[in-house]
Amino acid sequence: MSTTKLTVAVLGPGGVGGLIGALLARAGHRVICLAGERTVAVLRQDGLHVDSGQYGTFSTAVEADTELREPVDAVFVTVKQTALAEALDRVPAEVVGAALVVPLLNGLDHLTVLRERFPSARVAAGTIRVEATRTSPGRIAHTSPFADLELASPVKEFAELLQQAGLGVTVREDESAMLWDKLAFLAAFALLTTRHQADVGTVRSRHRPELLTVLDEIAAVARAADSPVTAEDLLSFFDRVPATMKSSMQRDAEVGRPLELDAIGGAVLRAGAAHGIATPATARLVAEIARSAEPGA
Repeated sequence: MSTTKLTVAVLGPGGVGGLIGALLARAGHRVICLAGERTVAVLRQDGLHVDSGQYGTFSTAVEADTELREPVDAVFVTVKQTALAEALDRVPAEVVGAALVVPLLNGLDHLTVLRERFPSARVAAGTIRVEATRTSPGRIAHTSPFADLELASPVKEFAELLQQAGLGVTVREDESAMLWDKLAFLAAFALLTTRHQADVGTVRSRHRPELLTVLDEIAAVARAADSPVTAEDLLSFFDRVPATMKSSMQRDAEVGRPLELDAIGGAVLRAGAAHGIATPATARLVAEIARSAEPGA
């Protein structure tokens, strides 16, 4: 087992970033959370508190600041796509330098943004499957029985350290296939739970015909983008996840936060158009959610 201790910055210590940061800090790594002044004040005083069926209930001290002011070994980018442009001001490229940058954002377009922003860094594509919510600054509720990351190689040693901290980690060779594996499930999950304001159990029982249609469309787009995903694979995963699971887009819609509709649904529609794949059911969901999110809707 490796005894290496890292200094890791977490840009956006919300549900995902807060959980990862807390697990790394509990494992003995130095964690610097980058956030707004209110969250920074709470973290400096109280640290991160996690309530998890998988990891238990625990608190751990972390450092916190509004901006990265020193070199680190790695930076997790765990803000929402809608907040990425503003959040990146907290991590100056000259400070990030050659660090490993691991974005755990939804969609596809963020990798180009980050590689242009941090030309000297190693930007390794990553995805995560988890249900974790920030209930208040510094307090994280982890409600799924898993927290599984996939990272694009070469990050073997870093992946081992994450595993030692308790995270499920798989290293993938094909970056594009990895991103599409996540997006293919997430798009159907996020769009249907948000449109019907229902958990995944309700979607897969009451709205199953629509689910099957959307999975067929998205799987066709993913295959055109050279991902081996199939509609059967997606449905199998849909049917295994806890019935009470909600998407982060659905939770954002419930409280009126900006939605990652373009990063998730828009990415599928753009890829479908580029490859000549018709996606009418997916397009309808995107349009209906967009209308419902308009002021006064």
